[in-house]
Amino acid sequence: MVRILIVGDVRLYREGLVLHLSGVPEMCVVAVAADAADALSATSTHLPDVVLVDLAMPEALATIRAIGDAAGHVRVVALAVPETEHAVISCAEAGVADYITRDASLDDLVAAVSSAARGELIVSPRMAASLLRRVSALAAGQEPPRDAALTQREREIARHIDEGLSNKQIAARLGIEVATVKNHVHNILEKLQLHHRRDVSATIAHARRAVPAYRAPESGGREVRR
Repeated sequence: MVRILIVGDVRLYREGLVLHLSGVPEMCVVAVAADAADALSATSTHLPDVVLVDLAMPEALATIRAIGDAAGHVRVVALAVPETEHAVISCAEAGVADYITRDASLDDLVAAVSSAARGELIVSPRMAASLLRRVSALAAGQEPPRDAALTQREREIARHIDEGLSNKQIAARLGIEVATVKNHVHNILEKLQLHHRRDVSATIAHARRAVPAYRAPESGGREVRR
């Protein structure tokens, strides 16, 4: 029997997962939590085998790291993960045992919980290649820039954000609609796992420190087991 703790700040989401997973014979939901403090307390009290953490929750990655530090034996599965190289690698670095993308089904969730409990990982070939590249870079003593997952246009807009330009000013400089800039900003924040545009500058500064030689360009079925 796999003992499960569900962590998420949306009650309806938590209750829906409880309803579904409680109907799976080999699984048992032992507790739910709405934030990091509740998650750590529930992990200590109920001793789950697998913890499901909604990545859309504020400070989700910090919560995952805290659970790993407090209970290293627990397998954490991240939910609603954008299937981008940066998002998946960020989850891996935080210590997840598996992840579920935003368009995954409930059957995919059950499969991920089962595989995590067995110490296995379900990952697409594309993400497997990304993880291998990451391992290779670390082995070579390199640190890939954090904004490597951004498109050329997104990196260009990120630089303008770093310069302190508003969406309207960026649109005027690039000759595009303000709504288009807003969409790009949304994608940038999502890919870099940031909550505010003011955090973009810090991310760019981190990338420059990590990779001094890095320069951004100036111009504008079923997954396999590893």
